[in-house]
Amino acid sequence: MFKHIALATAAFGMLSSPVLADENAQMTRGEEKLAKLLDGRVAGEPQSCIRTLGSRNLSQIDGTALTYRDGDTVWVNYTRNPDSIDDRDIMVIDRFSGSSLCRTDQVKLVDRVNGFLSGILLLDEFVPYKKIDTEG
Repeated sequence: MFKHIALATAAFGMLSSPVLADENAQMTRGEEKLAKLLDGRVAGEPQSCIRTLGSRNLSQIDGTALTYRDGDTVWVNYTRNPDSIDDRDIMVIDRFSGSSLCRTDQVKLVDRVNGFLSGILLLDEFVPYKKIDTEG
């Protein structure tokens, strides 16, 4: 979790403490992709569940996070085991809340080629990122 706070802060260019992140550390390709997606956005209050219409807007960022687009908001779930996220796998979601996606839902990862179970994602809270209003 601490790594993700440092990543989100660094993504907005507001990193002020060298204790949060090593300035010489290289971002992974997934972290770079997420930083680009969140550029110009600020984090809101984390939620246990988000309303979703299907799963077409749910994306995997390899080794980093799951994202869900809802209008101008990008919801990010860093999961409790982000290293298991492999964008080559197919996500099979067992929802316990109908049209919402919640941290209690189970996300199975299935190998796209062989069809074997390759892992399970343990969801965490969903963090909304909204565009910064530059007018005013």
